[in-house]
Amino acid sequence: MPIGRRDTSMSKEVAAAFDAIHKIKNIKANLTALGTQIEAKNLDSALQAVEAAHEAAKAAGAKRVISTVRIDERLDKPQTLQDKVKSVKRKLNK
Repeated sequence: MPIGRRDTSMSKEVAAAFDAIHKIKNIKANLTALGTQIEAKNLDSALQAVEAAHEAAKAAGAKRVISTVRIDERLDKPQTLQDKVKSVKRKLNK
């Protein structure tokens, strides 16, 4: 939540961050109501996306940027975020 402003919206800063993430090579991004999920080919690309998002949010006027990062690196087989969702949906209402 923005501090020191009347307006509590962060959509301008989030949009700038999301646009910046899209410019990073080898990144797939999914905007959700409560965050952005990214898929990257490697850890370096993922961290570049986080840094780009921070810089873009600051450039859009944010005075403070906080990120919560969770990394799921599956080593036994390739799996996308969409694969994970499909796996759960197959198990619903069985």
